[in-house]
Amino acid sequence: MQKIIVFTLLLFPLYLAADGLPDLGDESQIMVSPLMERQIGEQSMLQIRASDRYLDDPELASYLNRLGQRLVANSSEPGQSFEFFVLDDNAINAFALPGGFIGVNTGLILLAQNESELASVLSHEISHVTQHHLARIVSGQKYDSLAAMATIAIAILAARNSPQAAEAGIIGAQGGLVQRQLDFTREHEKEADRIGIGILQRSGFDPHAMPSFFDSLQKATQLVEGNAPSYLRTHPLTTERVADVGNRVQQIPFKLVADSLDFQLMRTRVVAAQKTPQEAIDFFQSALGDKKFGNPLAHRYGLVLALLRAKQNSRAIQEFATLYRVAPPNATLTTLAGIIKQAEGQDQSTLNFYREAIKRYPNHRALIFDYASVLLNQHHYAEALDLLDKEVARDGNNAKLYELQARAYTALGRHQEAHHVLAYFQILHGNLRGAIEQLELAKLAGNNYYQLSTIETELKQYREILDAQRKRR
Repeated sequence: MQKIIVFTLLLFPLYLAADGLPDLGDESQIMVSPLMERQIGEQSMLQIRASDRYLDDPELASYLNRLGQRLVANSSEPGQSFEFFVLDDNAINAFALPGGFIGVNTGLILLAQNESELASVLSHEISHVTQHHLARIVSGQKYDSLAAMATIAIAILAARNSPQAAEAGIIGAQGGLVQRQLDFTREHEKEADRIGIGILQRSGFDPHAMPSFFDSLQKATQLVEGNAPSYLRTHPLTTERVADVGNRVQQIPFKLVADSLDFQLMRTRVVAAQKTPQEAIDFFQSALGDKKFGNPLAHRYGLVLALLRAKQNSRAIQEFATLYRVAPPNATLTTLAGIIKQAEGQDQSTLNFYREAIKRYPNHRALIFDYASVLLNQHHYAEALDLLDKEVARDGNNAKLYELQARAYTALGRHQEAHHVLAYFQILHGNLRGAIEQLELAKLAGNNYYQLSTIETELKQYREILDAQRKRR
């Protein structure tokens, strides 16, 4: 079995520049290395993954990462590691953390009127990362311990994601001082806009979507009774900035870019999840009946999701058959076809369906999860482990993979490995104590020297991080 250490915080003292913000033009003062940026971002992600708002939806996450990686490929740092994630929050917000972590609220996904608008937000956030704006800001701070780095991470997270409650989320005077210095400057915002427009254009999206999204934000501002959306608090929308973006895109020919079916399906998925099952059924039935707005395929997809949540399986099967007959080939709809197949009863034909589907969409995470679950339910443990090991090797930062691995190891009586991967499951949910408990159980469950050596190394690492967190409080 290939072991993946989920994050690799190097526990050595870090000394940076003297206090005070650096001159953006003076490269000698930019002292935060890419590794340090990643460490700060990973500290923030511990908090995010532990939050109830972290949306563990493989379809949404897969879509956002496909869209994001398409943009990253056309950025100035295509080799930079990025992780895009979704927060279940109606507030209109998106934010970048050091090291390539970019969060998007469901409220912003729903506000975006087309895929180019959503891409414009991601390209802007990507530009903050590739231009190392946050690294430039925090390079004036002094790190003399992991605890100090953890404080910086919390401050950044509060400033980026919850500015109205930032001070409440920071412990001590140092954290408060850091937070007050973490606002992007006008120069940062203009630079991210300018570079983001280039990324949009090179990625095949409409650059005019950026000022269009600004217009949507301004309208949303008027609707929130004088209380600006969170996005405008962390990315101030000045008259000068709007004019600058408008002038830049005027020089670019208008390009009509059709939304992908995936964009329509994901917006529908968000709507369906936010309503009660019956409300969602009524909403999508009405939309299909009126035929006045939206994508009929997406509406029927939403209806099937709502029917499944309402446990109206027979009708869900009928509605899906109508959808599948007219829809183009699509990984998300194929995944839903598998769920429908399971609703009809799991048997050999269900397994055969997944074996064929995975050949067509070998990297679609939601399909992989469902296939692994079917393999486990039908006692094909070795085959499930082979599938999951390959997926962990491709991306070891998904908690669900380790949960599924643990099921397979437990069924096979390989308890040391089961506890070991459950430690990764816990760490990816921000539960350091739970991870340490699982590693302690793993030590008692077997005597494999290689495994025990890895476990001891990780125990030391996680305990030091936990101690650093305690010192913050």
